[in-house]
Amino acid sequence: MTPSVQPVDVLIVGAGMAGLTMALAVSHLPLTIRIIDPKPPQTAQQWSPQFDPRVSALTQASESMLRNLGVWPGMEQHRVAPFLDMDVWDREGTGNIQFCAREVGAKRLGCIVENRVTSACLFEQVQQADNIEFQGLGLARVLESDCGWLVELDNGEQIAPKLLIAADGARSRVRDQLGFRCRTWDYGQQALVTTVTTEKPHGDCARQVFLETGPLAFLPLRQTTDQKRSQISSIVWTTTPDQAQTLLAKTDGEFCKELGFAFEHRLGKILEVESRHCFPLQQNHAVDYVMPGVALIGDAAHSIHPLAGQGINMGLLDAAVLAEEIERAVNLELPLEDFSVLRRYQRRRKPQNLLMMSTMEGFKRLFGTGLPPLRVARNMGMSLLNGHTLIKGQILSRAMGLEGDLPQLARAPLLADF
Repeated sequence: MTPSVQPVDVLIVGAGMAGLTMALAVSHLPLTIRIIDPKPPQTAQQWSPQFDPRVSALTQASESMLRNLGVWPGMEQHRVAPFLDMDVWDREGTGNIQFCAREVGAKRLGCIVENRVTSACLFEQVQQADNIEFQGLGLARVLESDCGWLVELDNGEQIAPKLLIAADGARSRVRDQLGFRCRTWDYGQQALVTTVTTEKPHGDCARQVFLETGPLAFLPLRQTTDQKRSQISSIVWTTTPDQAQTLLAKTDGEFCKELGFAFEHRLGKILEVESRHCFPLQQNHAVDYVMPGVALIGDAAHSIHPLAGQGINMGLLDAAVLAEEIERAVNLELPLEDFSVLRRYQRRRKPQNLLMMSTMEGFKRLFGTGLPPLRVARNMGMSLLNGHTLIKGQILSRAMGLEGDLPQLARAPLLADF
């Protein structure tokens, strides 16, 4: 190995939430860890005064992970919005279902958190770890050498990792350069995201209405973590590309009126709206998550419709499970690049991710149909399900990340009070 090639135990490409969580989850092990990303997370001092239009609905399993990694207290110092209830209905019919935290003996169903808050607090913890190095550089290419993989950065520097982890998002360069096969399809929809102020407080309830063109979600936000009776919500409006562009072109006043009408004025008038953004929706799933010396996590392995906000939760669980398998390898003195180590990660995560993705795809197809018989059956099913507490509790437990093959990091007990 020439002097210009730098060896490292674990190289993580991508400093998003999944990549940073991955680094922290193995930082207690005797490993050298490096993260590369040309765009490091912004600090709180760099934020605009507006809410980040990109938010995540973090499950209790994700919260447990972030608490166990020492990240959650910092997040609470910024903005964390718990939601206690969910209200889902079909505007084209009479179907309606509500979920309440008390139905499963929980204090809340989850938390809505701006992505920039989670990323900044993860990055702060990463910078405090002695064995993690961050480089604000991009990936140029991945090469195969006699000694394994060779990663060339955009400044010409070369790194030889024992284990290369791709956490570089839905358009993963690592995944594409190494030829991982994927199953991809375009939904033919776009998601419009923004932040709004409503006439009535949201009451810490997440709401979603199914429209003819797609779901419209109102997710509760708070200016401060301990604020009560907030009237601020993050919206995710899934619709056709043509309607999305029409909505972007409207004045703020016109948009507020149309949004209020689509939402049936459940929270009164829409008083204010911040900047609007749109992005196309695709589903993508790697046929394999691993190859010798390489593992995909988060959106690099799978991207999902934002229908239930499970994308980032799946990615954080990927990181926690892979961290467990890395720790197992270290304890057994196995090479990190040992394919049996990586296969165990894939065997644990791929079925869980496929189950979640197929469930969300089923919901999307069910609510995307306009056929009258299916619409009637759909509404009757929602109303019947709303009366079955046991079945609803099982659905909630899975949605909250409390079932399945949970890594130890996600099973840590939550604090008694929030």
